[in-house]
Amino acid sequence: MQNNVLNYLYDIVGKCPQKTAYSDGEVSLTFEQVYHRSRAIGSFLHEKNIYKKPVVIFMKRGPEEISAFLGVISGGCFYVPVDEEMPAGRIQLILNNVQSPLIICDDYTRENAAGFELNGAEVVLYEDVIKAQENDEALSTIHRNALDIDPIYIVFTSGSTGIPKGVAACHRSVIDYIEQLSEILDFNENTVFGNQTPLYFDACLKEIYPTLKFGATAYIIPKKLFSIPTALVEYLNEHKINTICWVVSALTMVSAFGTFKELKPEYLHTVAFGSELFPVKQLRLWQQALPNARFTNLYGPTECTGMCCYYHVERDFEDNEIIPIGKPFPNREILLLKEGNVPAGEGEEGEICVRGTAVTLGYYNDPERTAAAFTQNPLNSAYPELIYRTGDIGKFNEHGELLFMSRKDHQIKHMGHRVELGEVEININMLPGVQLAACIYDSAKKKIVLYYVGEVSPAELTAAAKPRLPRYMLPNKIVKLDEMPLTANRKINRVRLTEMYNNK
Repeated sequence: MQNNVLNYLYDIVGKCPQKTAYSDGEVSLTFEQVYHRSRAIGSFLHEKNIYKKPVVIFMKRGPEEISAFLGVISGGCFYVPVDEEMPAGRIQLILNNVQSPLIICDDYTRENAAGFELNGAEVVLYEDVIKAQENDEALSTIHRNALDIDPIYIVFTSGSTGIPKGVAACHRSVIDYIEQLSEILDFNENTVFGNQTPLYFDACLKEIYPTLKFGATAYIIPKKLFSIPTALVEYLNEHKINTICWVVSALTMVSAFGTFKELKPEYLHTVAFGSELFPVKQLRLWQQALPNARFTNLYGPTECTGMCCYYHVERDFEDNEIIPIGKPFPNREILLLKEGNVPAGEGEEGEICVRGTAVTLGYYNDPERTAAAFTQNPLNSAYPELIYRTGDIGKFNEHGELLFMSRKDHQIKHMGHRVELGEVEININMLPGVQLAACIYDSAKKKIVLYYVGEVSPAELTAAAKPRLPRYMLPNKIVKLDEMPLTANRKINRVRLTEMYNNK
């Protein structure tokens, strides 16, 4: 029975030891190298008597960081990835929360790591740790005693209080996710992934573990290329990347700036997207550029182990339509709950709640916020059963497909009406000359504030929006930007937009 993600590695290393597993185009690791490096790290942890503990990985994004993740698992521990692109205050809060006995760095991050309050943690160099003698007997015992409910990682998401929340996931949920995702997206040994996300987000699960499962290859695409669309597509072609699972803003960055007029991704046949609503006009540009590729919308919160819903784009959409998030992965159920924990009826909106193996262990060292979000299924009073309340609002359309409508915290009351800021954004994104748009709300002055990147002027945008939006949904203030601020995961950075507005 598969109860540990390392079983993927132990199986595949015997089949294709010399094949490249992970690469960034400069540094590459074969499956055999990943295997031995992970076992050396696991043996090092055993010698240090560190077991079932969080181990911080503070390394430069790349293949070696992934091997460090697997090494921590080999030692019977769970990894906590951090990155120097995170704000220093956030890193310190993470270190304070996990109280790790060990921080694995590289030459690139060692000096930075030394500047934090380490709470007694020892800082070691990756290059030194991988030289440890492999202790086959100890590693076999650790692996034999592992359970599928043991944690595998802690990744931190933003908290509404400003304190990040550490989501702890176990082997069972990750294995289930990889098995289901691989079938949905048809991964195999010929898959060549192009990773876009930072490795301290759970989004990278889509590349890390299917690579091990099938003996595929994953390229960790340099971050700088995501601001140079032509160079990014050239990279995809150079490495014959055929499968990408990117956030929407990374895709629109390519399509919205006319890249496909110069060159197209020659090998792409699988394009998955998620995290934000994909403007239909941008999706259509990708479909025209890649008429034989399959496009899939993915949805899911970190608290439910990556993605938990999918929709293969199999019909044409009008510009004003929302691309569905479809249906849940196998072994998951979506509950739509209204106020009072009443199931939403046909066509009614409700909070998207998830039940099943995908639901993670909760927030690390944070029982209060865990209890608020991971709750007893209100539709089941017979036995304990946790669901995760996403805070997302959804409804089913006439085809029985689930639609993501908005976040609870994106709903506002404006001019006496309930307004979904996401609906305003969808309609603005449809307008010619608009490449990307995002809204925030000034609750004190009761103003909808729109930021956008595009070729049209604010006055032209206002005139074009009036026929599409009722008066109470029209933005009260419109700001044109040269570039939309994005988070490290390349989602729209609404916190930064709010700061820009408050500091104007």
